[in-house]
Amino acid sequence: MEMKKSMAAIFAGACAALVLSGCASAELAHRYPAMAALQIEGARLIEPERGAQDGEAVAAARGANDFAFRLGAALLQDAGHENFVVSPYSVWLPLAALLNATREQYRPALLQALGAQGIHAGDINRAASRMLFDLTNEMARRQGWGDGFEENPLLIANAIFVDGRLTPRTEFAQIFADFFRGELMSVDFRSPDAVAAVNQWASDNTNGLISQVVQEFDPLTVAAIANAIYFADAWRNEFDPGRTERDVFFSPAGESFAYFMQLERNDFSYFEDEHVQAVDLPFATGGGMTIILPRNADAAGFLSAMSSESFERMQGGFSVARGRLLLPRFSIENTIGNLSSALVALGVPLFDEASAPLTGGLIEENIPVWLTDAVQVAMIEVDEEGTTAAAVTVMMAGTTAFVPPPPEVFEMVCNSPFAFVLHRPTHDGGRQVVFTGVVNRP
Repeated sequence: MEMKKSMAAIFAGACAALVLSGCASAELAHRYPAMAALQIEGARLIEPERGAQDGEAVAAARGANDFAFRLGAALLQDAGHENFVVSPYSVWLPLAALLNATREQYRPALLQALGAQGIHAGDINRAASRMLFDLTNEMARRQGWGDGFEENPLLIANAIFVDGRLTPRTEFAQIFADFFRGELMSVDFRSPDAVAAVNQWASDNTNGLISQVVQEFDPLTVAAIANAIYFADAWRNEFDPGRTERDVFFSPAGESFAYFMQLERNDFSYFEDEHVQAVDLPFATGGGMTIILPRNADAAGFLSAMSSESFERMQGGFSVARGRLLLPRFSIENTIGNLSSALVALGVPLFDEASAPLTGGLIEENIPVWLTDAVQVAMIEVDEEGTTAAAVTVMMAGTTAFVPPPPEVFEMVCNSPFAFVLHRPTHDGGRQVVFTGVVNRP
């Protein structure tokens, strides 16, 4: 895998990023002839105060990680013995934005599903803005740092596409721009050009890694909320390709072969107990990927049982150790078509046609509105040089009308199913979970 500045991970959800105006809007209209950018001026992202934490933001960030593991567990029920990858943050962020369009009586249920019960929508907005400040390296851009510091391995793009016959709710559109850096665009969902335009937007914001997210739109679609994350970074300590060897991988479906990368170091971040071995592989620009090898080979079961609390306990149990890691190269791409049912199972109330909980909050017109579908396409590639990951989530809104101490030396051979958690550092939430997954067959 050639490491490039554009290597990345995508994730999808609801909305974010300053809405384009002026010549930027003209460029967008040129690239997407089926849509027009609606001009809204957005506020600057909120910079977390160094040395101090915002209590509500900390709680929201912890809830986002808890949501990440709960969503993964719900989706893994249908994964069987197949490989699996999801970007839960790409789902959490759009739902957090949609909190501002949700009717008041349904907000407590949505907050509980997001792991943010008892927190007000305004606090969630500020927490999301602070997260985006950290995750997108906003400080570097503001300071004009050189020597590559302005480059960030995690890029986040967000947009809401609204039917051109309708009027977006001004209050929601402004919050979306201010706190989620959201683009707002007008499309004609009756035209096949709308499908092409949304898919082109996904491709452009994932460096071409994901170019097919939606197949068609129901004519009664009033809005589509999309979020893309693009991640690419090199390992701080790269594997030597000359030491990669082909060997047996013991998959639940039977033995297969994989190409195992090898790394020997005196300073691994290593954890083990009676259930698992784990290493945390740092990326060159910060954050890392935690590789978790269950001793019973049930990676899906272990990941399904994880929570934000148990993840942080594991991270707190890491210590410096000398050892040798064998990790297979792997590449996963999947389309998560059961995202809607998983979100309903987690208690997200936005898919209920009878209550139409988005009525009055997303568009000005007095027609019932609710989420009708949600889909995510996600991919990840791990090799000797680093990791590339991408995910795009699109949610459609419709209407009827319109630990023991580690040994001195260890060996961790990932030749059976293993799980992974890709995380990035944030001020409020510490390690923010961005991707999770299971490798049952590399």
